[in-house]
Amino acid sequence: MIVIPNSKKDVFLCTYDVNYDDGTYKTKALNSKNEEIFTGNEQIEPVSSVDEGGNLTYNPNVLKIQKGGKYGLVNLEGKEILSCEYDEITLLPEVENTILISKDGNYGIVNEEGKIIIEPQYAEIINFGEEANAGFIVKNSEGKYGLVDISNNKVLETKYDKIQKTHKGDYYVVTESGTQKVIKKDGTESLSTKNEIISILKNTEGVIYKTSDNKYGVMNLSGENIIESNYDQLEEAKTGMFIAKRDNKYGIIDEINETKLDFNNQSIIYNEKGDFYITEDENYNNKILNNNYETKLEGILTDIDDEKGYIELKQGEEYKYYNFKFEEQKEEDIFTNNTLFVDKKDGKYGLIDKKGKTVVEYIYDEMTRQNEFGYVAVKKDGKWGAIDRNGKIVQDPIYELDDYLKVDFIGTWYLGKDLNMNYYRK
Repeated sequence: MIVIPNSKKDVFLCTYDVNYDDGTYKTKALNSKNEEIFTGNEQIEPVSSVDEGGNLTYNPNVLKIQKGGKYGLVNLEGKEILSCEYDEITLLPEVENTILISKDGNYGIVNEEGKIIIEPQYAEIINFGEEANAGFIVKNSEGKYGLVDISNNKVLETKYDKIQKTHKGDYYVVTESGTQKVIKKDGTESLSTKNEIISILKNTEGVIYKTSDNKYGVMNLSGENIIESNYDQLEEAKTGMFIAKRDNKYGIIDEINETKLDFNNQSIIYNEKGDFYITEDENYNNKILNNNYETKLEGILTDIDDEKGYIELKQGEEYKYYNFKFEEQKEEDIFTNNTLFVDKKDGKYGLIDKKGKTVVEYIYDEMTRQNEFGYVAVKKDGKWGAIDRNGKIVQDPIYELDDYLKVDFIGTWYLGKDLNMNYYRK
């Protein structure tokens, strides 16, 4: 295996001589001239982690080295920034640039400059949020959990059976003696319940809870039901509005349990940036609804980008683009770095450049927009192929991909059928 931890650095980490019987292997670092660099280590590897979805992540700025059977860190210039005295070094899952170190059975935190943030003193450390500034859930040797900030100051005492990754301001969800509680930072109890607390409401005083028979409802911090537990799933979309599941269908209800959108959808997603809802039926058709639950757009949703503020829909045989005000947009106004743009004439598709000059003739039955790698998927006579950023055919149309939810190419490789796996094949 070869790993490139940082695409801007001339460092290639190579694994070789793998013994699959006993799990041993060798590693080395090379530059692009095939010269070995950062020598003198027993092993040199990326600092990595695997998240809950099974995705492997590497830190782009530091490498893990081994000397004398212990681990330390070097930067991408080969300078040692953390001495080799630790039993293991990994990334803390789901927290960028935060590194977990272990020593003598205890865990601590170090940053990518090699500075120790938390000395190895805890039996376990878990991220509380997606950033280090959110703090860390820690477990002591007695098996009790607490919460510390990035400077190892106590936020919650280490005395709880469990601390959930959900909070609002100074309110936290903990489990103590088999009972779930909402407490304040100073330990003051606001709610105690035998039900499972799923989340704290964003801007109102309450929680979503789940009963022992897996039914969801909403209660305030006094323990009074706001919405009875009659739903198979419940998620707060925005203040006072909930996406609910009942009888295997999704709808929308408000805080007084009034139905705002009927329960006839396969799924519903709320987009906070655009303040709209995306519904899907059993045939994967989507509707985009405004905050008054009025249908503004219909089609098959193929992409949505909060940063650029656009929605991509497949409507019939065409891909169209809309901003978050549901106004149709031109492809070239959104994808300003693209070199080719889809155009249609006399029922056929071709490609034009930014000046409107025809680069690829109008001979195709369907096309997708140019992807981030510069390729355009094209369909002719019922089969798919690919064109590169210069308008050259790199894959003749030979693949039948009509039952694929998304068609995309990187050179001669096409996107696999299972989008969750995110793989390409040929």
